[in-house]
Amino acid sequence: MSPFRLGAAAIAPGQRATVDLPVSTLSNHTHVTLPVHVVHGEAPGPALFLSGAIHGDEIQGVEIVRRILNHPALMTLRGTLLAVPIVNSFGFLNHTRYMPDRRDLNRCFPGSDRGSLASLVADIFFREVVLKSQYGIDFHTAALHRSNLPQIRLAAGEPELLGMAQAFAPPVILVSKLREKSLRLSAGQAGVRVLLYEGGEALRFDEGAIDAAVKGTLRVMAHLGMADPMPYRPSTETVFSDASQWVRAPESGILHTMRRIGDRVGKREVVGVVADPLGTSSVPLVAEEDGIIVGRTNLPILNRGDAVFHIARALPLATIRQHPDQAAALADEDEII
Repeated sequence: MSPFRLGAAAIAPGQRATVDLPVSTLSNHTHVTLPVHVVHGEAPGPALFLSGAIHGDEIQGVEIVRRILNHPALMTLRGTLLAVPIVNSFGFLNHTRYMPDRRDLNRCFPGSDRGSLASLVADIFFREVVLKSQYGIDFHTAALHRSNLPQIRLAAGEPELLGMAQAFAPPVILVSKLREKSLRLSAGQAGVRVLLYEGGEALRFDEGAIDAAVKGTLRVMAHLGMADPMPYRPSTETVFSDASQWVRAPESGILHTMRRIGDRVGKREVVGVVADPLGTSSVPLVAEEDGIIVGRTNLPILNRGDAVFHIARALPLATIRQHPDQAAALADEDEII
């Protein structure tokens, strides 16, 4: 094994180090860097990157990466782990999804060294981290005031990614088309295979979603030959889906839910009630199709048309393999609001 080179640093086999990649200087002369923690194993293996807080308010990825970096499995790591817990430090410090220029960083890849601030950050992360990896896992959450069931999202027609997703073993694997200028699309075009993990809520920690992500990532590392097999496997089987829809509020009012994320629901089943605050009337929320609840709003105050429950239809894995190109693009949570 040769030293792993990142920026101006060279990390020897069996060593780990944090490399601060220069990004910019704030208007008050504060220097901003992109911190990358490199764990370079003594034995050969692939390079895997882990990224959190590409959306600055999705802080759960920061904790997921931190716990993985402290896991005993890394003591016998084969290959190289590039951990970037906070990609969008600007949004992270300001508790916002976006960059200071109001751009969504996950719509700016692969970036440019002569573009906007968002494009500059995307360029540094892409050149220095993504292109030096063969695989990646990008950690996300639902938008503010929403929660997502732990789930992996991946592109259709990608058997290697599907194998990684099955090794991760989340409650749900959602197959969806890639979005323009997203990290997954740009990385895939460069030959880097990236899984997108969703779970929990923006600006909050969800222990169940964090635990699922840590254990799932370690299982993927074992699948790639980077770590020893994990003894723990989930007690429930993974649900596969290539389509989903939101149940929207038929009227404005106060939400009373009857179902939680992870619950299976049937077609025309009542999953909640929207009640008039004066107590004069109530309207049922009805699931339009069979499926599993993979996301929901956490706000009990609704306007007519608000998205309340995100329901994904459940399919056998063979169905997805037989029809790999029929999946629709899943909208970002902020685009649904």
